Amino acid sequence: MIFPRNEWERFRDRIAALPMQAQWWKRIFLGNAMDVDMDSSGRVLVSPELRAAAGISKDAILLGMGAYFELWDAQVYAVQEAEAMKGNMPDVFKDFSF
Repeated sequence: MIFPRNEWERFRDRIAALPMQAQWWKRIFLGNAMDVDMDSSGRVLVSPELRAAAGISKDAILLGMGAYFELWDAQVYAVQEAEAMKGNMPDVFKDFSF
């Protein structure tokens, strides 16, 4: 996930407030977070460690998810999306108007 600073601070505060039984997940989310900067062309360099952790090999897809972005390996995303499209739409969308 990629957060603008203000959204990251909200997310970080929510994670930090979780109880002790979530300690390892707190470590995973907070301990692996990194600040990144955009270059003059508006590109963001994702560290090799984060690319490896996310399984990003070559081509990536950046998805806007409202308050944050998701960064996916393009092939992994295509497989996951195709799998989701095979199933039924979740019930939470029953009364949702497009």
